[in-house]
Amino acid sequence: MVFYVEAMSLSSDKIDVVQSPTSPSSQSGEFQPFVSASQNVPELTLKAVLLGLFFAIVFGMSSVYLALCAGLTVGGSIPIAVIVIGLFKRYGKSTILENNMVQTIGSAGESVASGVVYTTIALTFLVGGDRYFHYTQIMTLGIVGGLLGILFMIPLRRSLIVKEHGNLRYPEGTACAEVLVAGEKQGDLALPVFMGSLVAACYWILMKMFGLWKEIPHLIHRKAQDFYPNATLTVDVTPEYLGIGYVIGPRVTIQMLAGGLFAWLVLIPLFSAYPGLASLLKVKDVFTTMKDLGMAVVADQALPSAAQVHIAYVKYMAVGAVVGAGVITLLKTMPVIVGALKNLVGALRAGSSKAQLRTEKDLPMWIVVVGAVVMVLLIAILPNLPGKFPSSLLLSLLIVVFGFFFVTVSSRFVGVAGYSIEPVSPMMFTTVMATCLIFILLGWTSENDQAVVVLIGAVVCISAGIAGATSQDLKTGFLLGATPRKQQFGLFIGVILSALVVGGTVLLIDHSIPNVRHAIGYIAPGQDAPKFGAPQATILSMLIKAVLGGKMPWALVILGALLSIVIELTGAMALAVAAGFYLPLSTTTAIFAGSVIRWLVMKRKARQSALGDHAKDGELSKGMLYATGLVAGGSMSGMALGFFDGFLPRAAKWINVGKEYWNHNEHLGNGIAIVAFFAIGLTVYLYGRKDQQGAATHG
Repeated sequence: MVFYVEAMSLSSDKIDVVQSPTSPSSQSGEFQPFVSASQNVPELTLKAVLLGLFFAIVFGMSSVYLALCAGLTVGGSIPIAVIVIGLFKRYGKSTILENNMVQTIGSAGESVASGVVYTTIALTFLVGGDRYFHYTQIMTLGIVGGLLGILFMIPLRRSLIVKEHGNLRYPEGTACAEVLVAGEKQGDLALPVFMGSLVAACYWILMKMFGLWKEIPHLIHRKAQDFYPNATLTVDVTPEYLGIGYVIGPRVTIQMLAGGLFAWLVLIPLFSAYPGLASLLKVKDVFTTMKDLGMAVVADQALPSAAQVHIAYVKYMAVGAVVGAGVITLLKTMPVIVGALKNLVGALRAGSSKAQLRTEKDLPMWIVVVGAVVMVLLIAILPNLPGKFPSSLLLSLLIVVFGFFFVTVSSRFVGVAGYSIEPVSPMMFTTVMATCLIFILLGWTSENDQAVVVLIGAVVCISAGIAGATSQDLKTGFLLGATPRKQQFGLFIGVILSALVVGGTVLLIDHSIPNVRHAIGYIAPGQDAPKFGAPQATILSMLIKAVLGGKMPWALVILGALLSIVIELTGAMALAVAAGFYLPLSTTTAIFAGSVIRWLVMKRKARQSALGDHAKDGELSKGMLYATGLVAGGSMSGMALGFFDGFLPRAAKWINVGKEYWNHNEHLGNGIAIVAFFAIGLTVYLYGRKDQQGAATHG
């Protein structure tokens, strides 16, 4: 599972400065958008397209970095909407539909970036996969997957977004509409976002460039063979993770942390203390597994490191937990999937001849059919992609079947639960598992066939991610009175440019920072994990090699799947706990810290509400906007400084005055890092308090 984090959290409180665009007409009882269908308001203008493409580039590049580090991405709709409102208020005029078009185009960047990073990086971990890890191939997968996701959503729009308006709220899309409407009358909402970005950039320069404190302090790290070996507790003191935690809130992050603590403080010490468990489970020992994965092992190493045990055992349990959680999610949503498919068939039979109003016009159905056929034929016949014609036709068929099915699942899921917890990773892993089993039946188990599986998983993953984002954007447009066909055309532009930029960014990071390519390589005892762990791609490559190679430790996979079932029965979210299994513990602890700050702010809000105040911590709160600024600024700064380290290593080493010192003074380095992390957390809390103070003054 992967958490797509949108820069908001729906509050039950309504924005009281404007009339909500979700309210029905009091006269007819039918829904009336903010801009009526009879009005011709500028929408798909040159300035809207150019500014949207700029945000698609910025958020696409920052999402590449964040997905490589943490396996998480931040949705761009609301921060883009907030920023564009501020820009146009200061430097020009715009209509609300132009603002909506900017965020629609700009939000495509992170969806393409996450899907590309979660899958294509796996090619670098497969034998012979490097010959497909090039710009043309990555760009092609991004464009095909993104366009298929949009095309498949066009016939679903009327049945899911319009007809199901009363049932499917699409929380982030509704919130974005509220933000755009509120921005018509409120002041500068963008200042907290810019302040958060500036603070994050300064923090990164002091930490990474000058090395004034450690990035990942070890709070506990014992490896004694006789008692509790390899118990590890770490935290990644970066501002973007703190911001993500504040945005998500404690309900989900505490479950992610539970999965991480169970992996690193229970399972890893258990396998370390009792190595005989491997033989009881009929799986290989750590060092044999490491060698099978092509990793170097020190001959006289008596005790495997925590990272090695995690790679050899716990990550296979994480695979099982993720797939199990994905199957549970699909089974729970199966009735609504069937209903959505019935609505789709009805929509196709009815055609689009009745769409007379501007707000009802989608792109013609022939574009959907022709576009989908062209995309799948490209996958089948292009010579530089894995898979040869005519067997590649089966590849295209699998993409169409899995792609359309999971696009429907994605749109229906985010309509109920929101884009923030869209289960893209489980859908990808389920696709890969099913594809691997089909390939085994056909006898396709070569090294080239492993790359083919990555290709299928990549296109399906990108399609599902884009479908979730597209659904939210179309919902925003529906509430505001946008023209659907113009939004869909804008999404095409955003996806194509994002794929062009994301492909280059992935390769640039890969070539400039070796840790990407060696994300699952050997980690010596006491050595920090690679900064770019690419968690989804790591698991994807392990899964494909193990299944097609006949070396899958099914006992561990089944244990993980059963664990997901038990977690789901307790009432917890199995997807969240499974995420904690495969994400680095340092990531989940940092994210949890941000959610604790959000909890403290909300507790203060509750106390003020008891006194009659009306404090808010919703999508327009200063704390929320400041947190999204931390995420955006931290991601862009981390990527920029990563390039600096990779391309100017001598200068980076000379400027980084603290790195060697902290290596020899670990306890002091840990303490200073925690203090710095606490300081930036305090700024988030203070920004969150500003909303409460303002409410108390004006309530």
